[in-house]
Amino acid sequence: MRLSPYINAITITVFASSLVPAYFGAQASNGTVKGEEAHALLEWKSGLDNYSQALLSSWQGDDPCIWRGIGCDDPGSVSELNLTNMGLQGSLSKLNFTALSNVISLNLSANSLYGPIPPSVGNLSNSNNLSSSIPEEVGTLRHLKELYLGENSLNGSIPRSIGKLVNLSELTLHYNHLSGFIPDEMNNLRFLRCIHIGDNKLIGRLPDNVCLGGLLENFTAPNNHFNGHIPKSLKNCSSLKRIRLEGNQLTGNLTEDLGAYPNLKYIDLSYNRFYGELSSNWGRSANFTSVRISSNNISGEIHPMIWNMAQLRVLDLSSNYITGWLPRELRRLTYLLELDLHDNKISGNIAPEIGHLSTLEKLNLGSNKFGGSIPQQLGQCRSLWNLNLSNNEIQASIPSEIGNLQFLRDLDLSFNFLAGKIPRSIGKLTTLEVLNLSYNSISGFIPQSFNDLLGLVSVNISHNDLEGPIPNIEAFRDAPYSAVAGNKAGLCGVAAGLKKCSERTRSKKGNKFIILIIFSQLSFIILTSLLIGVIFLACQRGKRTEQDSLEARVPGDAFAIWSYDGKMVYENIIKATEGFDSKYYVGEGGYGVVYKAKLFVNQVFAVKKIHAPQDNETLGLMSLEREATALANIRHRNIVKLYGYCFHPRDSFLVYEFMERGSLRRALGDNEMAMEFDWAKRASAIKGVADALCYMHHDCSPPWIHRDITRNNVLLDGDYEARVSDSGTARLLKSDSSNWTSLVGTVGYIAPELAYSTVVTEKCDVYSFEVVALEVIMGRYPGDPISSSRQSSTLSMQMDSGTLLQDMLDRRLSLPLDKDAENVVSSAKLALACLRVDPHRRPTMQKACQVLSIQVPLVKPFSDVRLSELDGVQWLR
Repeated sequence: MRLSPYINAITITVFASSLVPAYFGAQASNGTVKGEEAHALLEWKSGLDNYSQALLSSWQGDDPCIWRGIGCDDPGSVSELNLTNMGLQGSLSKLNFTALSNVISLNLSANSLYGPIPPSVGNLSNSNNLSSSIPEEVGTLRHLKELYLGENSLNGSIPRSIGKLVNLSELTLHYNHLSGFIPDEMNNLRFLRCIHIGDNKLIGRLPDNVCLGGLLENFTAPNNHFNGHIPKSLKNCSSLKRIRLEGNQLTGNLTEDLGAYPNLKYIDLSYNRFYGELSSNWGRSANFTSVRISSNNISGEIHPMIWNMAQLRVLDLSSNYITGWLPRELRRLTYLLELDLHDNKISGNIAPEIGHLSTLEKLNLGSNKFGGSIPQQLGQCRSLWNLNLSNNEIQASIPSEIGNLQFLRDLDLSFNFLAGKIPRSIGKLTTLEVLNLSYNSISGFIPQSFNDLLGLVSVNISHNDLEGPIPNIEAFRDAPYSAVAGNKAGLCGVAAGLKKCSERTRSKKGNKFIILIIFSQLSFIILTSLLIGVIFLACQRGKRTEQDSLEARVPGDAFAIWSYDGKMVYENIIKATEGFDSKYYVGEGGYGVVYKAKLFVNQVFAVKKIHAPQDNETLGLMSLEREATALANIRHRNIVKLYGYCFHPRDSFLVYEFMERGSLRRALGDNEMAMEFDWAKRASAIKGVADALCYMHHDCSPPWIHRDITRNNVLLDGDYEARVSDSGTARLLKSDSSNWTSLVGTVGYIAPELAYSTVVTEKCDVYSFEVVALEVIMGRYPGDPISSSRQSSTLSMQMDSGTLLQDMLDRRLSLPLDKDAENVVSSAKLALACLRVDPHRRPTMQKACQVLSIQVPLVKPFSDVRLSELDGVQWLR
């Protein structure tokens, strides 16, 4: 069908990462000559870099209709340019759009275009790094429905002509450098459903009639300089589903300025100047999943209706002036993942009903006026990984039930009136990384079980009444004196400022428990004798059958998948590790502690002792066996091989191949290993992790999401080849629970979208992979790669300042040369592409593997490559 010469009759829609049409609003010439079109395109090609010109090698001659990425209409005139994902680099300044008057679809997304937007184009993909300002000519796109210009380097103000886009339903301008006021003409856009103008430098008031059409669903304007009140049109905007206004200077009484929003799910008003109280309107919004109003001037009590928001996942009212107490009604929030009320004036006891919040992962009640004791029921919140009750008036002793919080990483009970002894059960918290018990009245000895806290990084027990030896683990040995000061003179051990422990000190501690130990040992001997007799009879009956079955299934091999009656294997592992003694400790993953075990004629294996799951979180034996069998069937050279499993009422563990060089964390933390871990090996390691994730995401059916890619879960063999461990262990442990919609992972590696969404996708793994890739290149943890505001990101500031890539590299190695330099640049480009805040704009692992498999020559010396040139490279999907 012949196209109309008047293309202003076509309705144009722009999609975020695929179709990016441009509307020209001018009559197409019927006499367009192919030669003119070919000349215009070839002229533009000549202005691109050499590598880009090579990608367009088919662009020769005078018939553009046969060129790559070019589409023509029936008369043979160029009507479509689709060069998405080509890796092109250059500007649009040489592209003469006047000669391409019949083009109705232009897609240049996922490239590395830069420079000003030509006025004749009016719209390009947010996937490039466009600078300059938005041209007034954008107003000629009268039929435009969706405009995406986010995540570029656009400056200047929003043009008034944008008010002419009366059919616009979505406007995305976030993550730019736009300044000035929002033009009043935006009030003309009555069909708007989504507005994204966050992370700019906009000032003034929000648009008065932003919801005049009554269709607005998503309004995000965080991290600008807006002031004044929330406009009335927003107060009455019942269609709203999501509001983000954090990081501005907005003011007003929330009771008066906000209405009832029956469809609202997410609201963030943090870091503003709002005051007033939380009215009953909040409880009428039954669909709320996230409420964040931290760092304002909110006062009064939390309205009882708040506790009726049964779908709530996040409630953050921290750093306000809220009073009252925590009522029993909080037990209704059974889906709550995060409760942050720190830095308020809330008093009373912590309600025991908090134990009903079984999905809670973060609880911060610090800096309030809570009294009473820590409720024992808190130990029922078994998903907690962050617990902060510091700076309160809590008394009594620490309940032993705290030891049930098996995923806890950060525990802060400092600045209270806690007394009594430290419960031994805290030694069971093997995932604990930060422990602060300072400024209390805790007495007695530090439990021996603390020697099992091998993952502990930071500890503070100062200003208590503790005595005796400190645990002989790294966190205590490396602790500064301020972390142990202010205790009894009898506190001793290998730490700064403490005296060494004498044998008398050790025996003194032992004498206090000698009677208890004698009685407990007698009881243990009697019970053990009976138990051994029963087990011996059972093992003699089943041992031969078990061994014959094992040999029949795996001829010539030591063992394979073990069933639940594998008593012989179970006992051998217990014996080889001496009951999982700490001297066999190798490391720790997200789901258990790893030990080294020699089995079957000195064959060495890694045995991961799984953190004991709770009864209500486990599957039946049949389901567990199916999951473990599926995990064992995963075969990939870059995934640690699972040889077998054993599930036992006392100890459950998985048996893997042993990686002699340990974790990536160990390799980067040891100077000698780091220097041996040269650039070629590091590039290979990054590629290996990418291959493993690609296999899990794209070759397994159903796909497996790892959810905890970290330096601890990347292991290295003798040749520094990377292997991913813990592959699918989350699924193995909780495959029938809400685990796929709960926060799992390691802080610092968790994708930013999980701060407001509970849906875990493959793109969460992609983000974690990026952090690990940067860590390999830099030789150290890169810090928080992105935050809620790109401007506050350390890495983003380095890119904005024109930092050279070589300045980011691990200084223990000399600068990479030749192919190594090319690999480092490719890895850095890929890592930065994975940094995208929007998970949909991150590449798939399949695409990442393709990129790492291609050797791309450098267009400039490695020493001249800047981070800013790599950021925004959008040739990935």
